[in-house]
Parts: sequence; C-alpha cells; structure tokens
Amino acid sequence: MVAKLNRIGERNYNTFGSEMIITKYRNAMNIDVYFPEYDWTARNRGYSHFKKGEIKCPYEPKVYGVGYIGEGKYKSKINGKTTRIYDTWCNMLKRCYDSKQHEKYPTYKNCKVCDEWLCFQNFAEWLESNYYEIEGETMCLDKDILIKHNKVYSPEACVFVPNIINVLFIKNDKSRGDSVIGTHRLKNGKYVANCHLFNPETVKSKNEYLGTYDTQEKAFEIYKYYKEKNIKEVAGYYKEQIPEKLYNGMYNYIVEITD
Repeated sequence: MVAKLNRIGERNYNTFGSEMIITKYRNAMNIDVYFPEYDWTARNRGYSHFKKGEIKCPYEPKVYGVGYIGEGKYKSKINGKTTRIYDTWCNMLKRCYDSKQHEKYPTYKNCKVCDEWLCFQNFAEWLESNYYEIEGETMCLDKDILIKHNKVYSPEACVFVPNIINVLFIKNDKSRGDSVIGTHRLKNGKYVANCHLFNPETVKSKNEYLGTYDTQEKAFEIYKYYKEKNIKEVAGYYKEQIPEKLYNGMYNYIVEITD
C-alpha cells in the first residue's frame, strides 16, 4: 500500500511574490492554500499550480501597487474584454498612483483613493448605484465639485458629471502663470480677465474675453462674477438630468482668488 503524501505546511511564493502555505492536501488535484499576508485561503487547487506559483489571491494589490479585485459579483473582464466599471476604476487609480500620469497632469500628484475603493468590488457597487448617462454626453468621475479642493476619491466626495460640466471647473494654471485664476498680466502692467463659458442655448462653450483692468483684483472680481453666474446657468440647464447633490454643489460653488 502506497503511503499518502503529507504536504501540509509546505510553503512557496506565487509569481506576485505572496507567500503560500498548504493547509489541506487531499490529493495532487485538490489542495487548500493559505495566504498569510492577506488571511485568505484558495481552495480546491492543483499542487502543480502551487509549485509553479500560479495560484492567485484576489487581495493582492496588483493595480498600480494599491488596487485589488477582492471577492464579489463584479468582473474585471467579460469575454476577454475589460468592463466599463473596471476601466473607470483603473483610470481613477492611474490618476493618483501613476508617476508618468503626474508628469503630464501634476495636479493629481497629491491625490489618493480612499481605502474602501482600493477594492474593485466596493467601487463597482458604488458605481452601479450612482452612474447615469445623458444622451450625447461623455460622463466623468469628479471628486472636487461637491467638496472643493478635495484630493481623495471617496463615496462622499465623488459624483458623475457630463464632460461639459467637468470642463467648467478645469483650471488653466500654466497659461495664467503667476496671475490669479481667470486673469493674466500684460506687459504694460494691466490685467486681462478671461473665462471659459458654456452657452446653454447653443450647447457650446468658448473662452470669453471679459476686459482689461488696472489691477489684478478687479480683473478677478469680473471673472468671479461671470464664472459663478455661468456655473449656476449650467446647473439650471442640467437640473432635471443630474443628481440633486451635484446641482446644489454647482449652485453654491464659490470661486476664490486662491483657486
């Protein structure tokens, strides 16, 4: 009679670098493997996959070093193609944790994702309850309209917005140089006020010249008036199509000279 192999306690590392320990060995085709770093057990796996390091753990932070899939009903791929929800999640992590992205968009350098949303399953559940579409619009995940200057993607701060609204809040820091928002200094020492405005009647937006002024403060006051007025107009235009919290956030939005 051949003695039954006892491989319980055998250790190895998978291709991601996570330690694995065999906790049950029924036969070579049916073992349980424990991942101590994540307190998680993979069940009914093959011993050959264990030896080759091919057993994966859904809690390994494989996406930009922080994000993990977790366990749940939401899939990252369907028929070999990544899902819209997964792509949205990955793009959010990319903005916060990809150094190459920070070189291109430095405003994301100090941003992060809340611990809850580092798990794809949690983010997907929130998105399923909060995502909506407006015909002809591209929808964007926004983190700082509801909470101004916010740097953390979280359920409390985020809301989906049509791109027209998203563009309203983009700040052209490079073009204005050392001048305050909505202004730039001329060689003669005077200041020009410009504002990106959306016209609800034509459903188009463009950069509007608002005049030249003796002081930066006056130029900013003009910019502030027209910018806040336009944000309210756009909020009203989309009122019946966007969440109430987004409408309220836009209507109460205050433009500050320190923006």
